[in-house]
Parts: sequence; structure tokens; C-alpha cells
Amino acid sequence: MFTTRPTLQGTFGMVSSTHWLASQSAMAVLEKGGNAYDAAVAAGFVLHVVEPHLNGPGGDVPLILAPAGGPVRVLCGQGPAPAGATIEHYTGLGLELVPGTGPLAAVVPGAVDAWLTLLRDHGTRELEEVLAYAIGYAEHGHPAVERIGRAVESVRELFENEWTSSAEVFLPGGRAPGAGELMRNPRLAETWKRLLKESGAVGGDREARIEEARRIWREGFIGEAIAAHAARPAMDSSGERHAGVLTGDDLAGWSASYEEPVTYDWRGWTVAKVGPWSQGPVLQQQLALLDPGIDASVYGSPDYVHQVVEGSKLALADREAWYGDAAPVPLDTLLSPAYNDARRRLIGAEASAELRPGSPDGREPRISAHSRRVSALPGGGGAGTGEPTVAANGEVRGDTCHVDVVDRWGNMVSATPSGGWLQSSPVIPELGFPLGSRLQMTWLEPGLPSSLTPGRRPRTTLSPSLALRGGEPVLAFGTPGGDQQDQWQTHFFLAVAFRPEVRGGLDLQGAIDAPNWHQDSFPSSFYPRGTLPGSVTVESRIGETVIADLRRRGHDVTVAEPWTAGRLCAVARDPETGLLSAAANPRDMQGYAVGR
Repeated sequence: MFTTRPTLQGTFGMVSSTHWLASQSAMAVLEKGGNAYDAAVAAGFVLHVVEPHLNGPGGDVPLILAPAGGPVRVLCGQGPAPAGATIEHYTGLGLELVPGTGPLAAVVPGAVDAWLTLLRDHGTRELEEVLAYAIGYAEHGHPAVERIGRAVESVRELFENEWTSSAEVFLPGGRAPGAGELMRNPRLAETWKRLLKESGAVGGDREARIEEARRIWREGFIGEAIAAHAARPAMDSSGERHAGVLTGDDLAGWSASYEEPVTYDWRGWTVAKVGPWSQGPVLQQQLALLDPGIDASVYGSPDYVHQVVEGSKLALADREAWYGDAAPVPLDTLLSPAYNDARRRLIGAEASAELRPGSPDGREPRISAHSRRVSALPGGGGAGTGEPTVAANGEVRGDTCHVDVVDRWGNMVSATPSGGWLQSSPVIPELGFPLGSRLQMTWLEPGLPSSLTPGRRPRTTLSPSLALRGGEPVLAFGTPGGDQQDQWQTHFFLAVAFRPEVRGGLDLQGAIDAPNWHQDSFPSSFYPRGTLPGSVTVESRIGETVIADLRRRGHDVTVAEPWTAGRLCAVARDPETGLLSAAANPRDMQGYAVGR
């Protein structure tokens, strides 16, 4: 089978991420004796610098980690809604939705505290060592990828007229960074250097210095600047200037935390995901909804694609009705055989354009009134590559990054950093980065699992994955892509499960390179929360036979360019031989795997 690149194999260490500089920085940490967690932290901070249109220090990150010989855990770097983020406050401003940009959309930023917590608890290196790569790229420059410039140009007028602190960082000399031009963020470099200086002054051991860095982030010069900035009114996607509700008390009162993953067993695999405060279990529901008799012989056929598409519609309808952090989620029932056997009977020979959530335990599903009224996605949908998209109304939606690492000791981690995009909110002048806009994923309607609730996490789309066989961690994977993340990851996982191995290891690159698709028959998690009933977007490489069959069944098919859907990353380890492998998405020529 043709692949764009080989699946990398070796025994020392493997990294896959959405940017080659992050991958190589992580590999450099491994080469210097660091473990997978040291390497992932280095990559995470580099991604803040080299993909600022896709993530930043003001954003979020959920992680799934599998320490060698230890239990799989989730580390939650998704901050909650501030104490002042009440439905009454937002509706009192005349809002029907939380704006997609600006201070009102900010949650407690969780990414930095999560990375520092991971380094403290599971890493071995000093903070100064793992931060050196990000500081170097911010201070001395990195070659800008083309889409950074595109994102900046799309919001040039906003930056020049309203978010002038953002213009100072991302429009130096009035110019957006061109592809391949060196791009710098000296203000961010100075923030990290000051953090290192102040945290290093406390003395004590490595853990004490990292703890002091966490305190400075929440309560020191960084936390103070964040809180002051959030209180300043700024233009947002509502067309009005609003001040945020994030305060110093919100920052000081939250920290990243560990929790158990949600697991689901399927044909000898155990798939571990972040809980239903994310969309993670959507992948597991899609597996549960597959015909029990489906096997490799039908992979890629018209019937196979139709079944997977229709199953994803049912799983994402349940996400809309039942997932969130503001109410209990009946997850055991949603993943149970009886429930999914009944749901599977809804998949017929024809495409469905309805949003059909189920009734677990006889409970009546509730869907937001807004999503029942709005039935058009901004910009007309499209393939999506895990990069920002500019909607018809000028709204720019950022997206996400991903990194997976496995080391020679068998430690494994999967992380999906996102939020705090350059187009999400004005840059904090003293710090060099903006806040995130994750609150746009909550509803201003009481009584829903994803209703805006102080102290509760918005239902995020961020969804790293880790899979085990025989209780041993084997595979870490993930992708950017917003709502599409767990659709694209399901396709990838099934390709791994159904396709033969290569050179004694999993065919990761073949699974990533396989033609991709997704559907949009559910309310978008992003402002203005539209839907495209019946819409399916396929890469043209899927073939005319499949495209014609989908249209015959009633799917509204958009045929995208051949290499446009998905930005998957993956690493793997064979517990019996110690063989490591890795692969990365070739789309947009940006993601890379490295290892030896």
C-alpha cells in the first residue's frame, strides 16, 4: 500500500506532533536523557510559539499518560468557568450565546499549570532545560508556517483598530509574517525568562522550583497581569466591547488535576479517553455502534463508510444531549451493549439528516433551543484540516495541536493543546500571549449538561487517545480538528485495527494516510453554533464509487481536495519486543514524527 512516508521504527524514543520543531525539540530532550514527560512538556511550550494560531499559554490541554508499569491516568488542563460567569450575567448583557472571542469567553487558563504539573510529578529534568527550546524560538525566531500569516491577515482590521496589543506582536511593522519568514515573540520569551529567574530564586529541589513557577503563574506577576487584562473591555464577536469576568481569585483557586480515564473494550483493545467533560467518549460510542460482524473485508467500502458516518451521527447527537460538566452523565448506559444495540437499529440504508439523541435509562434528552433553531454552519462547512477557518461572517475559529511521545522505558503520553489562539482575544501586553475562548462551548440556557456554570469546565472538543492490548499501553494518538477530532480518530483507529502490520509493527502511517471524511449533522461547538444536516465531506481520494453511493443514499456530499482532512499523530510500542514506532500527518506538510 502506498504511503507518503515510512512508519518510523526504533527502540530509543519516538515523538509525533503537529509541527516539526516541536517534534525535534522533544526528541532533543530524549537524547539528553529525559523521559517521555520531559519531552512532551518541551514540545508543548514550543507549540505555543510555533503554532500561535492554534494554541497558546492562555489555552487548555487534556493529557492521557501511561507511566511504565503504572496505571493510565488523565491529567486535566482544562480550566473551568470563572465564579462570575453566570448565565444571568451574560444574558443581562443582551447575549444569546457566549461570544466566540474576547474576554467574556475566557476560562481559567489550564495549559501551563498542566504542563508544569506533568513535569513535577512524572518528569526528571529542570524547568529551565525543557523551556529553553520555546524561549529560543520566541526570542530568536522560527520560520512561520503559511497559515499563521493567513490567520493574522484575516483579523488585520480588528488588530489594527481594536486589539492593538495583538498587532504589536503579530503585525510587526504592519506586516503579517510571510511563509518561511522568521517570526519572533520577544515579549513571551521575556515572560518565561522572568518566570525561570523568580522560581529559581526559591532554592530547594527541582519540585520546589516547579511549584514556585506554578504559584507565579497563578498568583505572581503572570497571574496579576492576566487578571488585570481580563477586566479591560475589548471588542468581541458580538460586535460589542465587553470586559471579562476572570479574576485573580479564579486563577489562584484552580490547579490541574488527575482523574481516571474512561475505558472501553473492543476486540482485544482497551481504548482510554478523557471523560465526558470532553467529547472523548464519542470515539468509544462509535466503536460500540459498529455492526458486531464488521471486519477488515469491508474496510473502505461504500457500506462501511455509510455505517461509520451514520454511527458518528448518533454518537455526536448523544454528545449534544448528555455530555458536559454541569450535570451527571449516564456514561455507563451510553457505552452499554443493550443501549448501542438499540441505537444501531436506527441506522438504515439511507442517510439521516435528523439529530437523534437517545434516552439512556429512559431519560428524556434535552437539546438547546438555539441549536434547534440554527441549521447553518458559518462559511458553509468544508473539509477542515485542523487549522483556523474564516467564517462567512468574518469570525475566525482557531483550532488545535497534538503531541504523542513514547520513550525507551515504556512511558507514553498523548496530549491535545489548544485555545489561547492569536485570534481568540487581545494579547496581554505585559506577557505576549492572549487568553482563550473556551466558554463559547457552553450554552446560556439552564438545565443542560453543558450549560454555563461557574466552576465547571466547558464541554471541550479536545480529545487525546491511548489504547492498550492485554492491559499494556500500545498506542497513543490524536488530532486537531475541533468537532471532527473523534471522527478522524475513529477512522484512524479502525484502519490500525483492520489493516495488516508492517515490519513487525502497527501500520501507523498507512492508517494516517488513508482517505478521510467527516459529517457535520450536529450543533457545532464553536460560535455561532450552527449545523449542516446531512452534510458529509470526503477527500476525493476516497473514490468515485464511494462518493456516488453516498449520494445515492441521500448524503449531502462535499468532495474536498485529496489531502485536506485530518492532522493525526501517533506513536506505538510493542510490549513484547520493545519496538517503538511513530507516524505523522503529511497534510499541509507540517506535522512530523521523529525517533530512533
